Amino acid sequence: MKTNLSIFAQIIRLIPRDIIHKNVDYHDSDFNSKGINSLTHLVSMLYCQFGNCQSIRDISFGLRSATGNLNHLGVIRAPSKSSISYINAHRGWTFFRDVYFSLFKEFKIKVNRIRINRKLFILDSTLIPLCLSLFDWAYYRKMKGAIKIHTVLDYDSCLPVFIRMTDGKTSDIEIAEKLAFPKCSILTIDRGYLDFNFLRDLDSTGVFFVTRAKSNIDYDIVKLLALPKESENIVSDYQIVLIGQQTKDKYKKDYVWLR
Repeated sequence: MKTNLSIFAQIIRLIPRDIIHKNVDYHDSDFNSKGINSLTHLVSMLYCQFGNCQSIRDISFGLRSATGNLNHLGVIRAPSKSSISYINAHRGWTFFRDVYFSLFKEFKIKVNRIRINRKLFILDSTLIPLCLSLFDWAYYRKMKGAIKIHTVLDYDSCLPVFIRMTDGKTSDIEIAEKLAFPKCSILTIDRGYLDFNFLRDLDSTGVFFVTRAKSNIDYDIVKLLALPKESENIVSDYQIVLIGQQTKDKYKKDYVWLR
């Protein structure tokens, strides 16, 4: 079993069944379904993602191992490998697209997110493994194939405003350096984008950024700041100056904040 099915079942129960039924009726997606209705198909594909399944066999065997727990997922019986393969080839993708946008609309109304006065963007990338024998153009490493998806998410809409697909070997910073963000906006990034030339360019265009510092970064503390109220997740708050031989030349601002 690839993932904790009790947690997975809780996630599946959040999906309103009336949304599934409406889209099934609209697309007639259960016609000629070979015993795999649209809900079972959706659950199988979600299990593939949450369980990090590498093959159709993983999906089928993983769901079969759940035995009685399948009832909590709304699935009568686990689909076989051949059934999943058939239904993937014959059920229209537009059903899943419309389910996604229906769920997006449903949960956008219900979820109360932190309100931020500035425009917030989230930049990240993800590596998608591919079978090198089938996709020889996607060479990544010895005996491995992959593509990389670079994405910028808009915090307000929870939707991507930029997507770029590259080969797996393209570095994150190579794509990030070509992007532009509105003045006074905030960009959140992980340590894969910790390039001081890139951070300097963001700062020079009036873009604020939030990232995690590497453990070996060289700096001096300029000022120790008082922690704000309700700061359970903030251990310390410093103004620092970079003193590393390379970093201080690339990023010459008088100080930065380190929390």
